[in-house]
Amino acid sequence: MITVLGLLLLVAGIVFLAMRPYLQTEDKTETVTDRFDREQTVKTPKSSPVLLSLSRRPIAIGFTIIGFILMIQSSFWFYARDGFQYRIVSPTGTKYAIFNQGVKFVMPMSKIQEWQKYFDIKSVNEGESTEGIEGVIKGGVPMRFIDQVTADVQVSVRMEMPSDEESFLRLAQEFRHPENLVNNTLVPTVREQIINTGYMFAAQDYISGSAADFRSTLDEQLKYGGFSVEKKEYNDTTFLNVNIKQEATDRQIKDINTRYKVTKRLGADGKPIRNDHDIKKNNIIVSQVIVDEVILEEAFKKRLEKQRDISAQKRIEIEMIETAKAAQQRIVAEGERDKAAERAVQEKEQVGVLIAIETKLKQEETNKKLAQIQLETQEINTKKVKEEANGQYYKNLKLVQAGLTPQEKALWKYRSDSVTSANFSKMTPPNVVINGGSGSGNDLTNSLIQAEMAKKLMNKQ
Repeated sequence: MITVLGLLLLVAGIVFLAMRPYLQTEDKTETVTDRFDREQTVKTPKSSPVLLSLSRRPIAIGFTIIGFILMIQSSFWFYARDGFQYRIVSPTGTKYAIFNQGVKFVMPMSKIQEWQKYFDIKSVNEGESTEGIEGVIKGGVPMRFIDQVTADVQVSVRMEMPSDEESFLRLAQEFRHPENLVNNTLVPTVREQIINTGYMFAAQDYISGSAADFRSTLDEQLKYGGFSVEKKEYNDTTFLNVNIKQEATDRQIKDINTRYKVTKRLGADGKPIRNDHDIKKNNIIVSQVIVDEVILEEAFKKRLEKQRDISAQKRIEIEMIETAKAAQQRIVAEGERDKAAERAVQEKEQVGVLIAIETKLKQEETNKKLAQIQLETQEINTKKVKEEANGQYYKNLKLVQAGLTPQEKALWKYRSDSVTSANFSKMTPPNVVINGGSGSGNDLTNSLIQAEMAKKLMNKQ
């Protein structure tokens, strides 16, 4: 902007200096002859005051000097914008790069080339805006899966220019303009890696849960280089009415399913072998990879719909079978429940009888234990009595052997005399006395009989 202003001022100053001799300061009167040879007086007005004032030598020279200074001064510095990086080539041929923003001073007459720091590459459909997108892929990238299913892949990729000075200067010198880099290298490389990634997956696997692996593999191949892979093909054969005793030549083929497997080739260090591409060679950083959509071919979609219908019908049949099995199990369970209920009733009755028997057995056992305890108690009491009697016997024996002491003898004599006296005092003399005299035993017997007879006669009286 300053350069343009300086150029305008410089041109204006030169123009005003060149116009100065031709500008009039007073009105002029001239006599002219028309076509009828008649003389007429024509008055020419003086020049514009503004042009006269600007055409003065000091002002015109001032414009020229200011314009020249502005033009010279603008080549000493420039403002580096955020989100851009610059390649500077000085008049002496020295090349260097500027990566940060702000006012930068350069050698006059240096060549400044501006490059965007980030490039966006995106698949754009018809009618979508392409504003802010440097690399436009119209409609998506055609791709073929390993099982021969075709698809259109729509991606969004953001790339960052090299952040080291050497790589950036070499890249800027090689491609000369950002559009050459985007159109001739970045977009074709993205297409190539999408196609190579498709060869590593089957469409059936992609829709069955490998979409994240597909995006991750594409991201790795764009960042670190493409994988060197090996493709293997397998044929899975199924037969009709397979019998163990049946010969192999007699079997009838039902179906042959072809499947493919892709493995990464490994190097001597055990890591996958990679093929470098232009993005990796130029140290361009892939900062973001997004797979927006994978649009599969219509034939495969119809096949998926057919598989979906068959799967749904199969699922319905399986559910009906499961329902029938559940009903059967319910009937069996109800029968088992009734049997269990009847068994529970009978077992309850048996339990009652068994409990009564067990109770009686426990009572008998208790009585037996009580009787045994009583017997043991009686034996203990008997032993106790026996021991007490033996003790008393032993005591009496020892007392007899020891004899009575004089005090005890006196006490017993005293007690005997007292008892005898008391008894004699209470006795009544017999009413009949028979004196048989001395003689044999027969005399004594007769005397007793006579005494008894006399006693009876007295009682009768």
